[in-house]
Amino acid sequence: QAVVLDTDVASRSFKGLLPPTLSARLADRQPLLTFVTIGELTQWTNLRRWGPRNRSVLETWLSDKPVIPGGKSIAVIWGELSAGATQRGRPRPVNDTWVAACCLAYSLPLATLNVKDFADFAEHDGLTLIRT
Repeated sequence: QAVVLDTDVASRSFKGLLPPTLSARLADRQPLLTFVTIGELTQWTNLRRWGPRNRSVLETWLSDKPVIPGGKSIAVIWGELSAGATQRGRPRPVNDTWVAACCLAYSLPLATLNVKDFADFAEHDGLTLIRT
């Protein structure tokens, strides 16, 4: 079964630093990434001035991970999620909303260590969270 990795989980997974309980829950699943996570990881490598060796290691790790691209249906879901959260008085960060929209568009669970960032989407929009 496929699972979307939030950027925090992707980063820790790449570094071999996932909490054992989450690692066990992900063991037999196909990891997927969103276009947002690719952007955030790229931003981090630039801000931290990663050299060619570290960038190559990351690219190798990313090479077998399918990426969910943005598109019209995901953009519509993002707009609905963003509006709903704002109307409830709980506006969410833009990138987290994009990740949630990707998951909901394909009915995929999200593995995250930042449960508080996605709890509102789980409660009100049916996002399934895999956590430690």
